[in-house]
Amino acid sequence: MKIVQCFVVALMSVLLLTVAGCAVAPPVQRNGLVTLNGRPITLLGKPVHVGEKAPAFKAVANNMTVFHFHPGHGKVWILSSVPSLDTPVCSLETRHFNVVASTLGKNVGIITISMDLPFAQKRWCGDKGVKHIMTVSDYRFHSFAKAYGVLMKQNGLLARQVVVVGKNGKIVYMQLVPNIAHPPHYAPVLAAARQAAAAP
Repeated sequence: MKIVQCFVVALMSVLLLTVAGCAVAPPVQRNGLVTLNGRPITLLGKPVHVGEKAPAFKAVANNMTVFHFHPGHGKVWILSSVPSLDTPVCSLETRHFNVVASTLGKNVGIITISMDLPFAQKRWCGDKGVKHIMTVSDYRFHSFAKAYGVLMKQNGLLARQVVVVGKNGKIVYMQLVPNIAHPPHYAPVLAAARQAAAAP
């Protein structure tokens, strides 16, 4: 009987250590990919790659409801992550995507994701007249940040990245902007979105 009890105790100890080890596993860290004001930034989270299925994520919409992103279902998506809408470059980028959204057709949607609070995003959209794209906040869940590998360790904001997701839910284009203070190159993003929308 004592042998059985000892075996059970030993087995439970192994299981607890395993669970504890999983719980404290450090996130994936990537260095040397982006800079901010000349300083290197560490990105947290697993990166995404062209050809992979785009990760699902959840965020908070401007009306404080939970927004769930599920790729595929015959629609093309442009996912644009920015540090904050209340900065000049992020504001310019998001307003640019809002302008071009109407030229891409109804089968292409654009979502801008940031750590700004939903109230701030709603105010910003109203002030700038942004109506053709969606803005969602990753402040509560950090779901997008972790799934797309763009959480900046130094400040807790999102790095500047644009991902184009095809109709089948797979990533067809990705651009991680090396200097976060600069906007992305728009031409290849829009070309990829149009090509994906035209694909059967």
